[in-house]
Amino acid sequence: MTVLVTGASGYIGSHIVANLLSKGKTVRATVRDSSDPERVDHLAAMEVEHEGSLEIVQMDLLDPVSVKKAIFGCKEVIHTAAVVVLNSKRAKEKIVDPSVLGTKNVLEAIDASGSVNCLIHTSSTAAIRPQKYVDGQVLTTDTWAKDANIEENPYGYAKYSAEMLVRDWHKSKDDSFRMVTINPCVVLGPPLSKRHLRGSPSFVMMLLNREIPFVIPMHMSIVDVRDVAEAHVRAMTEGEQAGRYLVVSGQMWWKEVASTIRTAHPDLPVPTRQIPYLLSLVVSIFHPKVSLSWALTHLGKRLFWDATPAENDLGMKWLSPEQSLLDTIPTILENNWHDGKARSKK
Repeated sequence: MTVLVTGASGYIGSHIVANLLSKGKTVRATVRDSSDPERVDHLAAMEVEHEGSLEIVQMDLLDPVSVKKAIFGCKEVIHTAAVVVLNSKRAKEKIVDPSVLGTKNVLEAIDASGSVNCLIHTSSTAAIRPQKYVDGQVLTTDTWAKDANIEENPYGYAKYSAEMLVRDWHKSKDDSFRMVTINPCVVLGPPLSKRHLRGSPSFVMMLLNREIPFVIPMHMSIVDVRDVAEAHVRAMTEGEQAGRYLVVSGQMWWKEVASTIRTAHPDLPVPTRQIPYLLSLVVSIFHPKVSLSWALTHLGKRLFWDATPAENDLGMKWLSPEQSLLDTIPTILENNWHDGKARSKK
């Protein structure tokens, strides 16, 4: 009963592998480059309980032959592999293709395998959130990001398209084939490799590295990476067939994020001063990681998510956003993964 985890070197994928191994599962973990220590070493060092085992294989998501080889002989597939990049000048190549064409290759490999009977797909709140929403709105899994486009919201477009691809494909399957999608928001918690800091923890790294000397009025929905992993594993046997589950523990303003870090680590020069909304828009024009269109859509607005189905169907109980945030920090500091600007004051 081998479980394949695609994107196993990634932030969510790594924690899913650790979760499965702690339960004594037989895991085949795919990585893009098996010679890269940042992708492999933390996986190879994981503890394996009971009769479990770990096999690390190299797989190129855009190479159908490579994908079929990796999936062959597996019973269950947890497909996490994707690119967590919000914007790029080559959005189709860098963001959309890995999610959409990569997922298409995974689905075709499952069909060819003759052995897989369960697919758990990592989607995102980006596949749910529309381009326009009102302050304080609560979104559910009945909502779709149908207005996402490759020009203004390539990440949302990629996640929406990939999830629709999975759901349309699953309609041709009989009831014996299990499929569930998990839709996380901003994911925080312990990074297991330095490369994990390029994903959701990049928001924290901007503060630790003091990339800007202030914070902007950004409202963040947060979930712990360990809870995300647990939701994936539970969905293999629990929850509705073809279920769609939001995994969100709560919300924090970015100023609250900064203040929480500063309170716990007063020796770190984390910026906590929030600049006004209009000035934030001006800053977004010049900042490489924040676009004006994104700022106009999101800044100053609160958005909430209904995660009660995951609580009811999967039995999820969430770690608090504050705990997830603070648990992100120690590994970064211990390994000096932040730059010199954020090191402790002398």
